[in-house]
Amino acid sequence: MGRALHLLSEEPESFKAFADLLKRAGGCVAIDGGLATQLEQHGADIKDPLWSALCLITSPDLIRKVHKEYLEAGAEVLVTASYQATLQGFEARGLTQAEGEALLQKSVTIACEERDRFWDQYIDHLRLGLAESGMYRRALIAASIGSYGAFLADGSEYSGDYGPDMTKTKLKDFHRRRLLVLADAGADLLAFETIPCKLEAQAFVEILEEEDIQIPSWLVFNSKDGLNVVNGDSFDECIALAANSKKVVAVGINCTPPRFIDGMIRAARKVTSKPIVVYPNSGECYDGIKKEWITCTGMGEKHFISHVAEWRESGANLIGGCCRTTPITIKAISKVLHDQALPTSSPSQVPTLQKSEKSCSDQTLRLNFVPLSPSPELH
Repeated sequence: MGRALHLLSEEPESFKAFADLLKRAGGCVAIDGGLATQLEQHGADIKDPLWSALCLITSPDLIRKVHKEYLEAGAEVLVTASYQATLQGFEARGLTQAEGEALLQKSVTIACEERDRFWDQYIDHLRLGLAESGMYRRALIAASIGSYGAFLADGSEYSGDYGPDMTKTKLKDFHRRRLLVLADAGADLLAFETIPCKLEAQAFVEILEEEDIQIPSWLVFNSKDGLNVVNGDSFDECIALAANSKKVVAVGINCTPPRFIDGMIRAARKVTSKPIVVYPNSGECYDGIKKEWITCTGMGEKHFISHVAEWRESGANLIGGCCRTTPITIKAISKVLHDQALPTSSPSQVPTLQKSEKSCSDQTLRLNFVPLSPSPELH
């Protein structure tokens, strides 16, 4: 390991919780897995243009349940149910802009509340001797912002084909208000996900700069060949573009077959010293026309997990799962990372962070948790 990561020591206070989390984890943490996958496991019907965001309207308690399952599995970053939540999408369902903005804020509030509830319960259990010190750290909340293709709901986030008339200005106009609402909703960071082309990455980075967004962001791209993002743009160039922004704390890959991940981590590490985020899909392929996942060359869950240590060694700093992964996947990832963590102080220490006394909108809440014990059991 031994890499010197760019951890933003001189950045604003709002950026430091992210750096602290990585530092206290020994450089690599588990993030959550497929939200929509797990919602469907619990009976949600999300075959809808809003996809998982439909549950913000119809069944928010299911979102809470899934967030809790990922926290119990050891996720240290929760991604909100806003990936396919857009003001334009809500308007198409007859909602006003105010109602749409309230739903965006709700996606963050749900995640914050469930995180705080879980953490408070863990602290209570520690005091009562019902839990081990070092089993969990207080998770961060990442507000998800999906690509324009996700709004189209035609699978174009897996192709990046937005037509010949698409421009950076149009993309900025589409994304700007949603980005501003989510940035002000109380999340710890913004997660720009499944970016299929360099043009959209440019749009995101420019909005962050133009609006002087004060919480950190990560940008992650998807690929079909392990060399380029899905529309054919150079992966290396996309990573460099994102990493060059002072508003971006991490870059990486999501919703990409696991077999490509190690090579892409190594490619990204040659371009940047910033933390690298990876959350592959299960290895299946998505048919945007039929709107279903189909079996293709990939790997089973055991094979997926067998690569986690390799991904970490290659330079990944945040590892989780995307479509078709579950809390079982994240529990296994978390255990691998916990087992490999190198404690820097006595594992017998107890966290000194008090029960949550600040609202989820307090973006400067400081983490104060000791390193993980060598081989905790996750319950």
